[in-house]
Amino acid sequence: MEFNSLIPELSVTNIEITKQFYISTLGFKLEYERANEKFIFLSYGKSQFMFEEIHADGWNVDVLEYPLGRGINFSIACRDVEHLYDIVKISKIKIYRELKETVYICDGKQKNQKEFLIQDPDGYLLRFVD
Repeated sequence: MEFNSLIPELSVTNIEITKQFYISTLGFKLEYERANEKFIFLSYGKSQFMFEEIHADGWNVDVLEYPLGRGINFSIACRDVEHLYDIVKISKIKIYRELKETVYICDGKQKNQKEFLIQDPDGYLLRFVD
């Protein structure tokens, strides 16, 4: 496995709930974990994330309370965004923004992108895109 140049590490309230949500529900892959440190490293396609359960010696610059990650969303490329959207709906995960096609202008060119947004159990905003 090759590490990306940028890998977000997210503090979470319960590593087991996070692990179940990302792996069992969304289909992320467990690359490795350090169970004694309540740490997991996951991938989804070319996206990579680290998660660590909040603890007193963590890199916490302020009080962490729900929703975590306010002001940030993670754009995650998805092979079949419509299929994942169906899985999310079947799993009864609350949809933050419904699946829709959005038009973005990049370098003067129009790019159409299908996307939807959900929040993970700690409130991090995940934007899945095709």
